[in-house]
Amino acid sequence: MKNSQLYKGSLNTIIMKLLEENGRMYGYEITQKVKEITKGELNITEGALYPALHKLEAEGLLDVEVEKVDNRLRKYYKLTEKGTTETVNRLAELEEFIQNMQTIVNSKLSY
Repeated sequence: MKNSQLYKGSLNTIIMKLLEENGRMYGYEITQKVKEITKGELNITEGALYPALHKLEAEGLLDVEVEKVDNRLRKYYKLTEKGTTETVNRLAELEEFIQNMQTIVNSKLSY
């Protein structure tokens, strides 16, 4: 189920959850952490990640810090206070969605 629409619809929540747990991360680090957690089942491309990060930043949910690492500039992303609150809300919504889907999948549909 690699890179399915279900994952794409949850990308912002995945990013926010990782930042909630890790404090701050840079883009490549996020992609590698997701790959590690999902045992390679989910690969987030740069083409999907960076637009999501920019959108979250524009919404006031992320702060960006730039640091020089090995003579290169690296952007670190972290949740704002608003982002921390929104992460809790989105995770609750996701959990409710998963429970509803499990109910539907486990029920016997009659026609």
